[in-house]
Amino acid sequence: MPQVDDEEFPHRSSREIITVMSGLMITMLLAMLDNTIVGPALPTIVGDLGGLQHLSWVLTAYTLATAISTLLWGKLGDLFGRRGTFMASIVLFLIGSALTGMSQNMMELIGFRALQGLGAGGLIVGVMAILGELIPPAERGKYQGLFMAIMPLAMLGGPLIGGWITDNASWRWAFYVNIPLGAIALTTVWFTLHLPHRNKGKVTIDWWGAGTLAVWASALVLLGSWAGTQYAWGSWQIVLLAVLAVGFFAAFVAIEQRVDEPILPLHVFANRNFALAGALAFVIGMAMMGAAAYLPQFQQLVQGASATNSGLLLLPMMFPMIIASLIIGQMTTRTGKIRIFPIIGGAILTIGMLMFTQVHVDTTKLMLSSFMVVLGFGIGCLMQPSMLIAQNSVSIRDMGAGMGASTFLRTMGMSLGTAILGTVYTTRLTDTLSDRAGAAGDQLVKGGAQLPPSVIHTLPAQLQDALHHGVTNGIAGVFWAGSAAALIAFVVSLFFKDVKLKGFSAPAPEQKAAEVNAV
Repeated sequence: MPQVDDEEFPHRSSREIITVMSGLMITMLLAMLDNTIVGPALPTIVGDLGGLQHLSWVLTAYTLATAISTLLWGKLGDLFGRRGTFMASIVLFLIGSALTGMSQNMMELIGFRALQGLGAGGLIVGVMAILGELIPPAERGKYQGLFMAIMPLAMLGGPLIGGWITDNASWRWAFYVNIPLGAIALTTVWFTLHLPHRNKGKVTIDWWGAGTLAVWASALVLLGSWAGTQYAWGSWQIVLLAVLAVGFFAAFVAIEQRVDEPILPLHVFANRNFALAGALAFVIGMAMMGAAAYLPQFQQLVQGASATNSGLLLLPMMFPMIIASLIIGQMTTRTGKIRIFPIIGGAILTIGMLMFTQVHVDTTKLMLSSFMVVLGFGIGCLMQPSMLIAQNSVSIRDMGAGMGASTFLRTMGMSLGTAILGTVYTTRLTDTLSDRAGAAGDQLVKGGAQLPPSVIHTLPAQLQDALHHGVTNGIAGVFWAGSAAALIAFVVSLFFKDVKLKGFSAPAPEQKAAEVNAV
């Protein structure tokens, strides 16, 4: 694996870095926010545009397009230069946002959301690749911690902002709000970001690789979303999706081994640390989305919390994630060491997941919040190191493709994790309702997919009790599965090689002596 010389990271002042970062952070916030901001607006959107049967595609189209385009944008940045491709992705995202806001029917909305997602894939991987080229890994932790903090902030702020906009303006502004923020980010990047165009040879684009990637990734996401819910596991639709996923993945690997400029250079996975960091990214995506998607179910349906403020219910998990990311960023910058943090994170995450398997209908809000604090610290100790290790394991030449692969794995973890955990939750909930309430429980399952928390208290006492136990049993199942994934993350983290972060220089002996004397 080629190594990157420190000379490839020219010295930049803190002021220059912070100026560029302001545009990058706004861009990252836009991409992450649009995963969650649309949720509170969905009922109003359906009321305006109709098409209830296609509602899930408003979310799926965005997520799927983001996942598919991530690797392509990363490679285009390697080939054509990061500044130009990054700005192109911002423009595409803003065009998609404007068109989505102007949609007149559900089909237009879904199509424009996919266009928006194509741009979003370039925003996420562009930020990570630019940061990877702008700052040496040894100094990157203190800056990158800020970016890792954006992810939980977006997950928390998205539903709150989306709900406020829907209640006080129009759902269309959930998309229009991207335009002024995106314009600021675009202007900042235009005037402040200056990176060398490292590719000097003939440019070829791996279109066959991109095409096969689109097919197998789409089939895999749809398989995770539909299996056991919209279609039975043994149905021809699910079998066909599985065949497409496997077949086109094999074709994708064969193509990437032969083309001159693969969209995903497979040799990056020959680096053990990079391959392990990718596995961690997948688990982190699964853990984050699983907790964020299903914890509010317990808090609203069992503990009686308000659905309007559901985003605030995740604060005990989000704040530790942010704090852990910032602390680890500072520590890696000072010490140049990174291996210990994913080991600690994997252990804490496993403990946090196991805590949630013990929830019951009488679990207090204080106890649940304490579980969330542990879970948040575990995720926070994994997010920052997994990205930093991945960046440290690839050359500048492959930074875009490498960050694209890492981001792609995290996105797939979020999509597949949510779908698989959703199947576990639904199955256990349904079984418990049937066991405790018989025919009445079965009827509640058939008619209660949109059962609002506000009407739970109007149900007969037997049904309320059955629902509370069903939700609790479903949540426990989700976190038993999450515990297994977290344990895998812990085991994976033990195999990281302890390598020095590029660009790190230990203090000279005379400097250490001066520091001791100063104390």
